[in-house]
Amino acid sequence: MKIPCTMPRLKGYRFPREIVAYAVWAYHRFALSTADVEDLLAERGVIVSRETVRNWVNRFGRHFADCIKRDRPGTSDKWHLDEVVVPINGVKFWLWRAVDADGNVLDILV
Repeated sequence: MKIPCTMPRLKGYRFPREIVAYAVWAYHRFALSTADVEDLLAERGVIVSRETVRNWVNRFGRHFADCIKRDRPGTSDKWHLDEVVVPINGVKFWLWRAVDADGNVLDILV
């Protein structure tokens, strides 16, 4: 996990920026609930309420997303579409994947 570029100062916050960054990252990266993030932090010895996690996500989530988008490589002009049939529990599903010339996945559709 990388702390986003120039994370805002956390003056007046009880926890250091590494803990806040980890909580917001885990919430978005793994699509966890605030209760799950609360439990995850409690396992690591950080006692924090789910309301605090929700406030962190609301306050710093947009900043994380902007930094991730800015650091992501740009797409090139040429790209191609892959199609694969994937059997899941005996049922066939079609997986389409758009990939640019540099190998970056643009979108996936099942």
